[in-house]
Amino acid sequence: MTKAGSNQNKAPGSTGGTTGLKRGTTIGQPLWLLAELTYACPLQCPYCSNPTNFSKIKQELTTEQWISVFRQARELGATQLGFSGGEPLSRPDLVELIREARGMGFYTNLITSGVGMTESKVAEFKEAGLDHIQVSFQASTEELNNLIAGTDAFKHKIQMAKAVKANGYPMVLCFVTHRQNIDQMESILDLAISLNADYVELATTQYYGWAMHNRDQLLPMKEQLERAQAIAHRYQDDQQGKMKIYYVIPDYYEERPKPCMNGWGNVFLTITPDGTALPCHSARELPGMSLPNIKDMSIREIWEDSSDFNRFRGLDWMKEPCRSCDEKEKDFGGCRCQAFMLTGDPAKADPVCTKSPDHHLITEAIEQAGLEAEKLDTEMQPLVFRNPQNSKRLHGK
Repeated sequence: MTKAGSNQNKAPGSTGGTTGLKRGTTIGQPLWLLAELTYACPLQCPYCSNPTNFSKIKQELTTEQWISVFRQARELGATQLGFSGGEPLSRPDLVELIREARGMGFYTNLITSGVGMTESKVAEFKEAGLDHIQVSFQASTEELNNLIAGTDAFKHKIQMAKAVKANGYPMVLCFVTHRQNIDQMESILDLAISLNADYVELATTQYYGWAMHNRDQLLPMKEQLERAQAIAHRYQDDQQGKMKIYYVIPDYYEERPKPCMNGWGNVFLTITPDGTALPCHSARELPGMSLPNIKDMSIREIWEDSSDFNRFRGLDWMKEPCRSCDEKEKDFGGCRCQAFMLTGDPAKADPVCTKSPDHHLITEAIEQAGLEAEKLDTEMQPLVFRNPQNSKRLHGK
């Protein structure tokens, strides 16, 4: 899952919860609701966006609690709803949740590995009113896909992608790219063409949680990136009017950070399986978070008044060099989670930015990943998979 969003209109709101928020600053509507229904997942991806301690979160929201979340978010202005996880297909009430969300007027999107899905389930989703299904792949070959996923899923994914198309959905495929699979860029796009895909997201690995732990093994080399970028652009030209290809340069190779989540607490609202509300799916990792829960507060109270959602709203929280930067209203200082993961201070400038005094942390990470990639297979650090008992070495070409 990516963390960048498109620009959205703002709407006036409460100025309570004063941490980081200047009185008079407007609060946008939570236009996009991400419902992380469960952390259960049959895959073991080493770049998983779930928290590394997800196994400690035992109690998931009930069907009724999720429906209440949808209703409250819709009343607050949310229009798009993503069903995510873990693997949302693990929830036996998924069809009911889709139907309820459709009745409220949401545009609904299922983000799935395809594992656990059947042709009859796709038909059920269609009947319940699901608008959109995105199927993820780990690679373009069966061997590498199954190795990264930790299960024999590739052939089933192919079948489910075809079932999605057969039920009248646009075929939307997602490939999370990193050093282990980026050299498959051409075969990835050929696979998408062979499946008659309508949209392909070449999603860059974001280095938080599991991916941060495996960064030395996952961060692509500059040469790999340049080759992949040229291939992606060539296919974009060749497939114009046939298949849309979304390709984003990894943060670590940019000179400026992306406008993460289109601004903190501005458009995106994430609800985790236990009901914790977050401005983005990685925000739980930041120090000093109160982690409000929908069991204790209404969505409106959380969105407008909680210290978490007001913490980095507006611009007054910024330190130098962001505070005096003429680009601060474009990128909002970058990603707060990335700033914390790299510097230990979530209020610092995102080190991706070349104006940041901590930018050397990015160049050092790239250098370290290069050293790891040059090691012999037997010397390389193993990838730590989402299941800690499943660690493997993959050659970092």
